[in-house]
Amino acid sequence: MGPLLAVGHRKTLDLEDVPQQDERDSVNGAFPIFKSKLVYCSSSSSSSSVTFGVCIIVGIPLESGKVLSALATFRVKCRNYQEVLSLCGTTAYVPQSPWIQSGKIQDNILFDCYGPQMPFVLRGLTCIFPGGMKTGIVGRTGSGKSTLIQVLFRIVDPTNGQILIDGVDISTVELRELRSRLSIIPQDPTMFDGTIHSNLDPLEEYTDAEIWEALDSCQLREETRKKELKLNSEVNKNGENWSIGQRQLVCLGRVILKINKILVLDEATASVDTATNNLIQKTLRQQFSKSMVITIAHWITSVLGSDMVLVLDDGLIVEYDTPARLLEDKSSLFAKLVTEYTMRSSSGFDQLNN
Repeated sequence: MGPLLAVGHRKTLDLEDVPQQDERDSVNGAFPIFKSKLVYCSSSSSSSSVTFGVCIIVGIPLESGKVLSALATFRVKCRNYQEVLSLCGTTAYVPQSPWIQSGKIQDNILFDCYGPQMPFVLRGLTCIFPGGMKTGIVGRTGSGKSTLIQVLFRIVDPTNGQILIDGVDISTVELRELRSRLSIIPQDPTMFDGTIHSNLDPLEEYTDAEIWEALDSCQLREETRKKELKLNSEVNKNGENWSIGQRQLVCLGRVILKINKILVLDEATASVDTATNNLIQKTLRQQFSKSMVITIAHWITSVLGSDMVLVLDDGLIVEYDTPARLLEDKSSLFAKLVTEYTMRSSSGFDQLNN
């Protein structure tokens, strides 16, 4: 094991990502109300003064009850209020387009903990994900799988180490630009009240023909055609008039429309049945054949078709090889995880709790 080089941690906050709360909780609620960055805050500021300061900075009327409510919720959800106060705006650059050509990722992460005097989550992690390859990330609970993805999206920034995408240090890239070049399908599928069209294309960037093509790719075309208003058919709050599997397919449709060079599946098949999981895997192979696809595995079988598998244990990379080679070594942690999955499945369990 290499030396442990880690000092603290820093979270990256982009106020552009804070959702608004409108009267209808509509799809628009997922998009920005804050149009400016919080440039300066004194570390001695009180909760009320920061609320006042944020309102002034972003030009929002102080009498707006909804804004104050949103800000209160925002503060509560920040685990460490002082972290927010310590964030100062810095000048980040926007790479010339197109930036991500192959999607090659180089990780050299020498830290990660979630606060002072807390255990390290990632330690001395160094690896390269070749562009266009399919990589599965597995490990038991607490091994650091989700933290690695948080670092990639700069939800957490390493204080020591860096991640390069096609040779560009992502810590130097403006957050909105970085995240616009990455796609993710989360474990919990998200839909908003609105229409099918607005759920797939909230920013109205694509034609109806492109949306229908995406629906066809994720096998929701016929389901949509059955509805009286087709693409303009209503979607209830949280997508309650759609099944969980269908909601996840809608999330799949969103990333198909964008086709970024890097796609992350954060346990995306954890809540769906076997048939939907198989459909998602098939669609990904067809639609993202030239993209880097990183899969955090909930069902261990979802990474068996990957080009490479990275196995994490206690924040360290313990194995990184093809699935076939790892399975040949019966003493490997990956082989043990597969065996556990097989035993659970034969006992009536369908999922590996990793």
